[in-house]
Amino acid sequence: MNEKNIRLVTAESVRAGHPDKFCDQVADAILDAHLRQDLNARVAVEVFATAGKIVVGGEITSKAEVDCSRIVADTIDRIGYTMGDLCEDPYDQMELEIRIHDQSPDISNAVGKTQPGAVIGAGDQGIVVGYATNETEEYLPLPVVLAHRICKRLDELKPTTPWLGADGKAQVTVAYENDMPVAVTAVVVSLQHDAEIDHKSIRRFIGKEVLGKVLPRELLKEDTSILINPSGKFVLGGPAADAGLTGRKLAVDQYGPVAHIGGGALSGKDTTKADRSGAYAARWVAKNIVAAGMAKRCEVQIAYAIGKSEPVSVTVDTFGTGVIPDSRIEAAVKAVFDLTPAGIIRDLKLNRPIYSRLACYGHFGRTELELPWEETNRKYELLSAALKQSVRQ
Repeated sequence: MNEKNIRLVTAESVRAGHPDKFCDQVADAILDAHLRQDLNARVAVEVFATAGKIVVGGEITSKAEVDCSRIVADTIDRIGYTMGDLCEDPYDQMELEIRIHDQSPDISNAVGKTQPGAVIGAGDQGIVVGYATNETEEYLPLPVVLAHRICKRLDELKPTTPWLGADGKAQVTVAYENDMPVAVTAVVVSLQHDAEIDHKSIRRFIGKEVLGKVLPRELLKEDTSILINPSGKFVLGGPAADAGLTGRKLAVDQYGPVAHIGGGALSGKDTTKADRSGAYAARWVAKNIVAAGMAKRCEVQIAYAIGKSEPVSVTVDTFGTGVIPDSRIEAAVKAVFDLTPAGIIRDLKLNRPIYSRLACYGHFGRTELELPWEETNRKYELLSAALKQSVRQ
């Protein structure tokens, strides 16, 4: 590698038992439960978890009857938390507080307003960002993909590995030369474990059963740094060790540090909230631009105003990799995609209970799921629209 041209990019992911991700899973499970009974449910739920207490709060307007306490219990069971993960004293009882009320009538009226040619307005103001790159089959930055793979693999192994706890996270650093990945330079894995197992056994297990299964061998070098539980031990985990909150893992949910973050969280919100629907649409647009060969990588930013259906801005940045000017790509995007909330919900079929599966390992690049915003079904239309722009000019 020519060190003068090397750029390092680091991304992280967290396991299903990370306290923040526990909260995201509960929030999205509540959303899904409402959508199963009422496709027009308006949901904005936040979850907070700390030692001995879980709080579920927010605004819901729905015809559905949903048992939030049952959803919390089911999520705890599925993750595999013990009472020691939930309470400082494992013999204590967990306290659950639920504070749900109706959506504000001001917000409801704004969403329900009809603009000319539109059905609904955005449920809030917001800036959303979509990103895509051709460096992986997932159209995501490689460090993001590898960090998710490590965490997912750990969660797959937990049911058959008695000493493995539910909490944990991973971080991967990749070296890029001329904007393409050439080496994995560092891997950090922190995983919760029983007190009885020694560090050497943990390290051997991670090397053989996790890293050896998910990391590309050709990118591992002799000087690749592998750090397993660098703090020494990780016995106490879950909310008993570290408080959790919905929406605190935005970079994990999206594109790591490679792309900008609009600021709005995804989990716990129905898709009248542009934070969520707009983020999926922006990814759809960016991925189709790259899939069409119009750029090697691309970031799309869309901004919304509450109660208004049309975006207040749509911008495209190809970071100098575009084969045509970004302004022409923007014009093609506006001609091909309906980026109103109603158009996004319709085209991406968002009024469905699909969100619990997205609360871990990222909302994008999930090749194991059939997600409409991951389809590249508009790439030819984009090319055609861009060609028409060229002919006019």
